[in-house]
Amino acid sequence: MTKANWNYPTAVRFGAGRIAELPEALKAAGIARPLLVTDAGLVNLPVTQNVLRLLKDAGIEAGLFADVKPNPVAANVEAGISALSAGGHDGVIAFGGGSGLDTGKVIAFMAGQTRPMWDFEDIGDWWTRADPKGILPIVAVPTTAGTGSEVGRAGVITDETTHTKKVIFHPLMMPRIVIADPELTVGMPKAITVGTGMDALAHCLEAYCAPGYHPLADGIAIEGIRLAMDNLPKVAANPNDIEARGHMMSAAAMGAAAFQKGLGGIHALSHPVGALYDTHHGMTNAVFMPYVLAVNHKAIETRIGRLAGYLGLPPTFKAFQHAILALRDRLDVPHTLKDFGVDDTRREEIADKAVVDPTAGGNPIELTRELALRIFDRAMTGRV
Repeated sequence: MTKANWNYPTAVRFGAGRIAELPEALKAAGIARPLLVTDAGLVNLPVTQNVLRLLKDAGIEAGLFADVKPNPVAANVEAGISALSAGGHDGVIAFGGGSGLDTGKVIAFMAGQTRPMWDFEDIGDWWTRADPKGILPIVAVPTTAGTGSEVGRAGVITDETTHTKKVIFHPLMMPRIVIADPELTVGMPKAITVGTGMDALAHCLEAYCAPGYHPLADGIAIEGIRLAMDNLPKVAANPNDIEARGHMMSAAAMGAAAFQKGLGGIHALSHPVGALYDTHHGMTNAVFMPYVLAVNHKAIETRIGRLAGYLGLPPTFKAFQHAILALRDRLDVPHTLKDFGVDDTRREEIADKAVVDPTAGGNPIELTRELALRIFDRAMTGRV
């Protein structure tokens, strides 16, 4: 029998209204003076201000750091560490979508480290360079249903000197407690709801297609795919559908749990496009999705056929491919990179970055430079 190593997530408090438990969750995590880390677009919205009021009413003196870009950069982490130190904070509330969650986790991780952040990139055993005693506890509160970073052990930060997204990893970056309250996602604009939801779908789909033996990840991934495909159109049509939003929040966490098996070409190409053009990560994944599926067709045909049958479709690759295209069309996902505002002037640079992206190794077939260029060109012209 094949041998494999498996890791699965942390304690999750799931359900509408569970945000009320944040003060108790902080206590359970050993955090008395938290720094709430979120992004600039979220800081002044009622969802954030209500949480700060909740903490104040509970007698918790929380700091606030919101100098975080939609695609976080190293300077955001450095500024957050300074705010953490200046406020004497002993833990982090990572709050928001992927940018707030990732940045909050990396700030908590880097708080007590002496080496540069890039020394902890997810390469080999680089994570062992870290001093575990310097890592502060984290409570994660997602306000989108997409990245699943709330149950992950890494954060994606852009190196602005190279325009490259890098994954910073350590097992102790896993939040100690997650509060997954779907009511917090109600105020998202439709475009963010769709983009983050397609990100969750991409995580589940690529994890399921990645080679290797991991039936736990496969099982979680296929149910995550079903939840996303069934419920994303519902929340796009009715933002107040709490049940559907809860299912999307579950799908997001499931994607992050499953993709420890691997990701693939969708993310490998999406990362450099996002870093170079500052596009929304989840929507970039959505644009690339059918083109990566198409080039991987022969390697995943049988697997996708099983998935299609589980989803109640004819058990064929073609049926699933049509379902993905129909879903994108229903949700107004741009069909091509050109429609998305991306040009082809940096296609070769994108291909070069894609093949060395840490997610490239999970593609069902080798993601060569030639293949990356072919996918990019298809995504520019719309040739599925």
